[in-house]
Amino acid sequence: MKTSTKVWIGVGVVVLILAIMLISGYNNFATLNQTVQSSWSEVENQYQRQADLIPNLVSVVASSVKAETTFVKDVTAARTAWQSAATTLAKDTAGQQMNTGLTAFVNAVSENYPNFKANAQYVALTDELSGTQNRITVARGRYIENVKSMNTAVSRFPGNLIAGMFGFKKVEYYAATSGTTTPSLGTGTLP
Repeated sequence: MKTSTKVWIGVGVVVLILAIMLISGYNNFATLNQTVQSSWSEVENQYQRQADLIPNLVSVVASSVKAETTFVKDVTAARTAWQSAATTLAKDTAGQQMNTGLTAFVNAVSENYPNFKANAQYVALTDELSGTQNRITVARGRYIENVKSMNTAVSRFPGNLIAGMFGFKKVEYYAATSGTTTPSLGTGTLP
């Protein structure tokens, strides 16, 4: 076999190996990107579940006791803000406000209306809300892990070259926002 033929075969093998590495790298980044997006979608899904439960909780409480207007206004405003938020940060901030307002309200109702704790609908809804808040925490944790995987892959060599060629970038980590406030609910005395 001629030397030039051997050289061309060698070049072809090298090109084939590089092409396989490039395709494999791209597919890895595409998978990581979809995993990050789907994990944030799960966070939003749990916030939506929580937002859907709010009208039910308001209805149950309002039918049994005089609902605290501060709660109704604050949590409904947080729900509306969550539904209309355009960015991931705005959605998460409004979601945290829903969590905070709901937790404060459930505690206030339990303390101010001790007999209300026995209402089966109220107990079921508070259990659902508590479960949803736990699901939000778990979903956020998965999102953080998936962002870590993506950012690590984008940072490491030779992945950083492939990521740069195809426009894959680091993703922002979830960061808890400061400034969420717990609403003040009523006077703390029974009517």
